[in-house]
Amino acid sequence: MENLTVDDVYGAALYEAAADLGKTAEFVDAVKSVGDVFRAQPDFFSLLRMPSIAPRERKDIATKVFEGRVPPEILNFIYVLMDKRRLSSFNGIARAFEKQADAHEGVSKGRIESATELTEGQLARFEEQTGRLLRRKVKLEPVIDRALIGGVRIYIDGKFIDASIRGKLDELKERIIS
Repeated sequence: MENLTVDDVYGAALYEAAADLGKTAEFVDAVKSVGDVFRAQPDFFSLLRMPSIAPRERKDIATKVFEGRVPPEILNFIYVLMDKRRLSSFNGIARAFEKQADAHEGVSKGRIESATELTEGQLARFEEQTGRLLRRKVKLEPVIDRALIGGVRIYIDGKFIDASIRGKLDELKERIIS
């Protein structure tokens, strides 16, 4: 039997709620927004988990920050995590939720490394071309790696595509040495 973590259980529950309500995309965006706030404001995130502050007071603080900015179901989900003392697992739960949403929508996530920042158009073309190759929708996270000199490297679904100048130079070096 598969070992489920807290992240998996809560992430799956959130995904089921989103799917039942037909709000998967809206919930994905909202969970990302909440995660962005928690990462940008670690003191605020700590405050919401502080047991020395009354639960009602912590919920009031969360309400003031998130009400009107996220769907009410997401705010209620935050309350549940606070009540169950699971808010510290929010980032892992968010990842598990997004992974479930991606799997159900046939989306593969990966990373694209480039020597310089890619434009939105370039990133979209790489996602489209990689998607055609894998026969599924692809979402790539851009990462800058100046050591590549030029070109790109793509990591997705356990696959690696090296179209970088650094890769070509390393390949040439290996041929010369052999």
